[in-house]
Amino acid sequence: MEEVFRLDREYLAQTYKRLPVAFVRGKGMFLWDLKGKRYLDFVAGVAVSVLGHADPELCRAISRQAGRLIHMTNLVHIREQVELGRELARIAPGEVRKFFFSNSGAESVETALKLSVKHARRRKILVAENSFHGRTLGALSATWKPSYREPFRSLLLPNFQFIPFNDLSSAEKAVDGDTAAVMVEPIQGEGGVRVASPEFLRGLRELCEERGALLILDEVQTGVGRTGRWFACEHYGVEPDVVTLAKGLAGGVPIGCTGARPEVMDSFQPGDHGATFGGNPLACTAALTVIRILKRRKLVRRAERMGEYFMRGLKELEEDHPCVREVRGKGLMLGMELDGEERAEEVVKEALKRGFLINATAGNVLRFLPPLIVEEPHVDALISTLDELLGKVGG
Repeated sequence: MEEVFRLDREYLAQTYKRLPVAFVRGKGMFLWDLKGKRYLDFVAGVAVSVLGHADPELCRAISRQAGRLIHMTNLVHIREQVELGRELARIAPGEVRKFFFSNSGAESVETALKLSVKHARRRKILVAENSFHGRTLGALSATWKPSYREPFRSLLLPNFQFIPFNDLSSAEKAVDGDTAAVMVEPIQGEGGVRVASPEFLRGLRELCEERGALLILDEVQTGVGRTGRWFACEHYGVEPDVVTLAKGLAGGVPIGCTGARPEVMDSFQPGDHGATFGGNPLACTAALTVIRILKRRKLVRRAERMGEYFMRGLKELEEDHPCVREVRGKGLMLGMELDGEERAEEVVKEALKRGFLINATAGNVLRFLPPLIVEEPHVDALISTLDELLGKVGG
């Protein structure tokens, strides 16, 4: 393991704060490191591995497609891409019916930004404080965290305005005749698992309709069943004009997706946008397989049920440990805010030693994003371990 760490430092860009572990294989909810130690995975590649690891059906579908056709240029029609678009239209919120495929969440956001400006013929984008939309230049311009933005300030786009999350009155003052779109996460993931209030999200929908702006919902982390609905906006009865997806969509194969109402998507003309690898047959087959498995195994509703079970356990810890400030989230996107960053970091490290992979975001928030196949005994094991660790580090 130490040799892997050394080679990492020698040959790779040091852009990640990595945990001291390297995994060689996974199966379902479990991961095994180079020494053969087993771990329960409550990160799922940051909400990516919705079916867990090495799902046999997904592996077979990827293997079959790899044996037929991995890549094809978007200069021709791609059957797998069309089939995925049709399947997405069946589950997408509201009138979202047309899609553009890319390779990542950041790319899906970049697409949404270009599309909104082209359609609205306006230039300003309203975004929320504590937001995270990606690290490419447009997405980074829409991302709140100063440590991400400041080193690249000279490159950032000037036409983004931040307002406090869950503050509708600030939005009412900010949205004007030059606002192309309002972009918001229904639940801020990187921002600390902060859940939008119904009043805020519904108010934004009404405000955008009233003033001719588009509503972009960034569901890169919340989409594909993570919160107990296909899209988190379904909890609110809010329909977006544009929606972004990535992470869990293909179960680990890189893909990004931007969906929109047809009249919005049709603002794009040939040459306006493109992606060499976007919507390749392999990624589209993986995504199509994931959606069909989620449907057949009823894993979306199951995520809601398991999330409620998980939340009850976390709430009990909140009552028992003064160092826990708040527990929040929906479905299997849950966060536990502690009273300090060092405490959260210590819990993550100690959990790893005990065979549990969790992570901390926004400094002091323990974030739980398990595969949607997680079962009650897995949750019970983590809750018991957290109870021990919070008692140890919180005293």
